[in-house]
Amino acid sequence: MTQMEAAKAGKITAEMKAVAEDEHVNVQTVRQGLASGEMVILKNNRHAISKPVGVGKGLRTKVNANLGTSSQKIDIRYEIEKAKLAVSVGADTIMDLSTGGDLAEVRRRIMHAVPVVIGTVPLYEAVIGSIHSRGALIRMTSDDLFEVLERQAEEGVDFFTVHCGVTQASIQRLKNQGRLTDIVSRGGSFLAAWMKANQKENPLYEQFDRVLDIAFRRDVTLSLGDGMRPGSLRDATDRAQVEELLILGELTQRARERNVQVMIEGPGHVPLDQIRTNIQLEKRLCSNAPFYVLGPLVTDVAPGYDHITSAIGGAIAAEAGADFLCYVTPGEHLKLPDLEDVRQGVVAARIAGHAADIAKGLPGAAEWDAAMSGARKNLDWNKQIALSMDPEYARRIRDEGNPPADETCTMCGEFCAMKIAGEVFRPC
Repeated sequence: MTQMEAAKAGKITAEMKAVAEDEHVNVQTVRQGLASGEMVILKNNRHAISKPVGVGKGLRTKVNANLGTSSQKIDIRYEIEKAKLAVSVGADTIMDLSTGGDLAEVRRRIMHAVPVVIGTVPLYEAVIGSIHSRGALIRMTSDDLFEVLERQAEEGVDFFTVHCGVTQASIQRLKNQGRLTDIVSRGGSFLAAWMKANQKENPLYEQFDRVLDIAFRRDVTLSLGDGMRPGSLRDATDRAQVEELLILGELTQRARERNVQVMIEGPGHVPLDQIRTNIQLEKRLCSNAPFYVLGPLVTDVAPGYDHITSAIGGAIAAEAGADFLCYVTPGEHLKLPDLEDVRQGVVAARIAGHAADIAKGLPGAAEWDAAMSGARKNLDWNKQIALSMDPEYARRIRDEGNPPADETCTMCGEFCAMKIAGEVFRPC
């Protein structure tokens, strides 16, 4: 029985209880959210993890960290180190997007090293396998793709990105529209190339019932991928993107009828003034399914700082109703992320999500900030550091600039406003 199936039957599962406790909400709220499809619980029934993760309306904004090997850099131990760091600074989930080396071995070792929710894009493994065995991605068969989906589900992968909305119709819509950056989704480009060479429909769309069968057996959440997402501000909210979203809305309904959990992936590059519209479109067209967004990035001209452009967009998106932020690192458009990129990316996304949670009035969000303010008023540096989003980094910054026993800091020194005000308002 899937979480959605149990919820519709009025049953409370251990996973629902765990999410309710973690989120400080009533368990019936979680059950009702699952039954309606406005929430999902990321947890393959074969994956032993520390805790399931709830995503959706009324829950804390979650953060995902992407990592994985590439054809130019294959170092499994380093990817494991990045995964551990991402979790230590607050990532709720990890997506393994590896495309280099033994992909199954990379995934297994990451899953063993970090007992958290894991997502993948099974298409990558199917395509890379076809290139290795048959010499070209276009020689992949639909059976190759579904064999990977089946195997990864049995291994315990908790959620799949499946680019079901890249269809012959949506590709034609893109051609008719014209775009500056065409397709920037790796999965979307793989499928577009395969479909053109083979003159066939996308098997993930054409055989969607087969996808649902696999997801249902292990309660894998389907993350319906945005293969037509805009890769530049100029392409945002165009006809190709909306065409794909219409298709995903229809597939969401089919998945819910089969008691398969679904969330929708959202656009990458979006101007500030279009973010709220994009969230409203997804919620309307996809029946309030949880929305998982990359960024959005609000400008195209900040390579090296794209964790900041992403955090700006992510905060606006989450306040408007997005539920799940995929981090963007400083090196997003430049290189495979290193350890410091991962740290900066996760923390930037967490800041965005937390700022939105405060605005949405989520339980405990504002209280965290109030506790920090109290520690600042009391010049309690240890408590400030303990309460900070990244205590290790905060401690390092504090120690770099201040004597160990100094009551104030080098910003204000003896003219510390908190210290002066404390003396002014001290009871007589």
